[in-house]
Amino acid sequence: MRRPLQVALLVLSGLGLLHASLFTDLFLRYVKEGMRPLLIASGVVLLVLGVAEAWASRPDARTAHTSHDGHGHAAHDDHGDTARHDGHGHGHDHGSVPRVAWLLLLPALSLLFYAPPALGAYTASREAPRAVDRQSHFDPLPATSPLPMTLTDFTRRVQQDRERAIRGRTVLLTGFVTPDKGRDTWYLTRIILSCCAADAQSVKVRIHGTPALPADTWVSVTGTWHPGGTLGTTSAQAAMDAREIKKIPRPINGYTDDLPLVPSR
Repeated sequence: MRRPLQVALLVLSGLGLLHASLFTDLFLRYVKEGMRPLLIASGVVLLVLGVAEAWASRPDARTAHTSHDGHGHAAHDDHGDTARHDGHGHGHDHGSVPRVAWLLLLPALSLLFYAPPALGAYTASREAPRAVDRQSHFDPLPATSPLPMTLTDFTRRVQQDRERAIRGRTVLLTGFVTPDKGRDTWYLTRIILSCCAADAQSVKVRIHGTPALPADTWVSVTGTWHPGGTLGTTSAQAAMDAREIKKIPRPINGYTDDLPLVPSR
């Protein structure tokens, strides 16, 4: 890889990071929101390095660094050629970059022109839902109906609340559709990141009573707990009988398990 291409790679990578993290919300497809300052800083550093490399590659800059003898002439070897050999007498270029570095152009260009899609049903269908944290005490549920809940809170109430306060309550959940192959049910899903897409985990609630919409469709689901197992124990299913389903826009930061927005009436 020649020096001009190295400069282009640094500049494109820097511009790609700045485009994704400073001027758009594309970075939220790959990392948590708190990583934004680090991405912006990385983009600036890469851009500065690219500009510095381009400046150092100017013809006059290279001429200024040419070695000279005591009389102001370029040093020559015994054959009259400018000295360009290493300690073994061979003319190898040790400043070259492996050809595999060409592959780095692909992610740099993709950040600028075609951002890979966010994680969704394909990822969620290939892993078991994460286990929710244990909770020993539960406050009384508000009287609101339908009651907005996160998928995590719904699962925790179903499997851990000994008071069984969720029984008969109409709740409102939001997430995206993950098909359940070979069944008449499907999953309402959220993907949660600890840091970046590499550590993504999913939380799922099985939906009964209505056909699945296309995979990755974001929806709000209103319904009640679907009986299965013993409510308030780990044998209970995190499942819902759907009464109403509505399509909704994908949240800007879809890698969280946030409360649904209650529509105004």
